[in-house]
Amino acid sequence: MAGAPPEDTIAAIATATGRGGIGILRLSGPAALAIARQLTGRDRFRPRYAHRADFLDAGGARLDDGLALYFPGPHSFTGEDVIEFNCHGSPVVLDLLLQAACACGARPAQPGEFSRRAFLNDKLDLTQAEAIADLIESASVEAARNALRSLSGAFSKRVHDLVEAVTRLRVYVEAAIDFPDEEDVDFLAEGEVGARLAGIATQLAAVRESARQGSLLREGLKLVIAGRPNAGKSSLLNALAGEERAIVTAIEGTTRDVLREDILVHGLPLHIVDTAGLRDSDDPVEQEGVRRAMVEIASADRVILVVDDSAGGAPPRLANLLPAGVAPPPPGTPVTRVHNKIDLSGTAAAIESTADGTDIWLSAQSGAGLSLLREHLRGSVGLASAGESTFSARRRHLDALDRAAAHLDDARTQLDGSGAGELVAEDLRYLQGCLGEITGRVSSDDLLGEIFSSFCIGK
Repeated sequence: MAGAPPEDTIAAIATATGRGGIGILRLSGPAALAIARQLTGRDRFRPRYAHRADFLDAGGARLDDGLALYFPGPHSFTGEDVIEFNCHGSPVVLDLLLQAACACGARPAQPGEFSRRAFLNDKLDLTQAEAIADLIESASVEAARNALRSLSGAFSKRVHDLVEAVTRLRVYVEAAIDFPDEEDVDFLAEGEVGARLAGIATQLAAVRESARQGSLLREGLKLVIAGRPNAGKSSLLNALAGEERAIVTAIEGTTRDVLREDILVHGLPLHIVDTAGLRDSDDPVEQEGVRRAMVEIASADRVILVVDDSAGGAPPRLANLLPAGVAPPPPGTPVTRVHNKIDLSGTAAAIESTADGTDIWLSAQSGAGLSLLREHLRGSVGLASAGESTFSARRRHLDALDRAAAHLDDARTQLDGSGAGELVAEDLRYLQGCLGEITGRVSSDDLLGEIFSSFCIGK
């Protein structure tokens, strides 16, 4: 997706804020080389070679000395002429050098503008550009590896393979519409279209699952801890966090507001929410705590229902704990039931999965069985088996894949129901458009602005 070449040259500090041994100033654009000549006093720059040079201000005064590297377009990150100045990592020196570059004709870059120019010059697609930001922001080893795989084109290739399969099928269906009387082009009734649609559906399902796993590693899993008062919800939060984050007492109703904590469990980012105990109460403050708890449960990726194993009796279901008049969580919300306080009940740590869900027996106090919960959380989102097939993905990617799957289902319904080739072709066109949004083959200026505005300046 090539755009018109920019007529201006941009400059930005490409290293993190603060002091360091090395600082980098980056320029990109048609005047980058001319500005470099002004700032160094050098006439010639050998491509991809580190030149020792003095760095000067616009008036010729010496600012620093370091290395200057020249990457001529189109064989550069942005596809334009790029200059990088490596100087001492003083924020003052870097700022003076940036001011000198701007005085010589550059302008300060906007967030993500280098990556945006690389995208517009077909040096990388949109998923690869987003992977740069994901790699910088990755909070775990797995997330960094996923971002690197996306940056290397793993996500793009799988989407491209899907687009090619859809394109070939569109050509096939369009031929059936345009040449209905040809004896050797009797397509829709022979099962070929249905078989190809099934193959695309299998491919799409695999990409959606990998993208879902990648999104969880990037954005994290929202885990809401719920249960009756004094079941040990706050103790479980503290145990998972590895330190005292929530107040724990023997008094029922100690937790009345929502407590949030972000932690990593075996590489999986968890956004843990500890909520007020679920019960009927005349206390308006406790009632508000229960209301807030239900708001969090409604948006949870998974609910951890904590029950007191030492209390005896049949363990409750989440629906049975809701106060009168409180609506249950949305259907399909995964619930893991944790039987806490086995240090008091004498029950052994264990995990049991049935068609009704998963039960885990543990002690938040002693730590027995906590490893079972951690492994369960990782496995419940498919990350236990995740590997080279996963890649970094964002919410917008999942949305585009969901819409693509819906159009694919519509195409299969049209084929099975009426054999209407025109409607199948139209659904395939929409499907291809959804996939094109992911890599940027179909995109709007508003979408690009939103994506690149979240980048670091200098990237």
